[in-house]
Amino acid sequence: MIGIGIIGCGKISQIRHIPEYLDNPEARIVACCDNNQERAAEIAARLGAKAYSSVDELLSDPEVSAVSVCVANNAHCEVTVKALKAGKDVLCEKPMATTIEDCELMVRTARECGRKLMIGQNQRLAEAHAKARELIAAGTIGKVLSFRTSFGHSGPESWSVDPGRNTWFFDRKVAVMGVMADLGIHKTDLIQYILGQRIVATSARLVTIDKTGPDGELIGVDDNAICVYEMNGGAIGTMTASWTYYGAEDNSTVIYGTEGNMTIYDIDRAPIVIRKKGGEVIEVQSGQIQTNDNQTKSGIIDAFIDCLVEDREPTISGQDVLAAMRAVFASIRSSEEGIRVEIPENR
Repeated sequence: MIGIGIIGCGKISQIRHIPEYLDNPEARIVACCDNNQERAAEIAARLGAKAYSSVDELLSDPEVSAVSVCVANNAHCEVTVKALKAGKDVLCEKPMATTIEDCELMVRTARECGRKLMIGQNQRLAEAHAKARELIAAGTIGKVLSFRTSFGHSGPESWSVDPGRNTWFFDRKVAVMGVMADLGIHKTDLIQYILGQRIVATSARLVTIDKTGPDGELIGVDDNAICVYEMNGGAIGTMTASWTYYGAEDNSTVIYGTEGNMTIYDIDRAPIVIRKKGGEVIEVQSGQIQTNDNQTKSGIIDAFIDCLVEDREPTISGQDVLAAMRAVFASIRSSEEGIRVEIPENR
């Protein structure tokens, strides 16, 4: 059985990591730590685990062989590198890190230490997304020409473990990036996965239009991001991420091909709907997508544990996520400088 350490006991660990580890017969949570030591102690007592006051103390525990890194964005790289150097395998939450240099450092450290590094890009594991990838590869809608993919909800202030406008997601010093890092990275990574293509250029606008902090002023990170992505296979499309969808959550993708189009996780329809150019409509039934209000098993924890048990590369490795992170940082630069930014490393 694999001894797991939980680093960061906030909402994502409480609703996803911890329950899914508890559901996996090959895993046992043996330790946890958090900046809020009372929270860590309470969770540890409930789990029969040890509570530590620091990351270093947790990593020195010989019972811990792998960790989930569920801390704030600005600490992902530091904590992950420490864990890898301490001989632990790592599952790190998205976004991977806050600079491409830190992302590359994490990948390099995992390789040099002979440890596994997986990133929590769980959208790839949603049943309809995996099926859509198969259908696209099989040519069901012909050659892909364009797409639009969106992820939006009403924002993290109602979902965070410490809800309200004081949430760390709104603090630029801690979060560094806003909705682009929270939701945009999901759909950036996903569109590459579904299409089997990489983003090679981006034209983006990241803006703050509605979210305010405790002082009533607009927050210091983006609450909306709109990107035009150009793919290495010739397709072009839009990726929209928003914290200002004050209604139903939107996590949909539409792909347009030479033989028809495919809608994935659209509201009130089958998970996949294919409309052929001759008029035929095909509905493909598969699992529903997770939402903040309807949390289901993501598959991320099982995939992480499987790669450890089977001693193989993770399904979603740090190396594999670098292309999406390059697109995120290129989009931020595009917005800041008002230019189209090419990503030669993704060609």
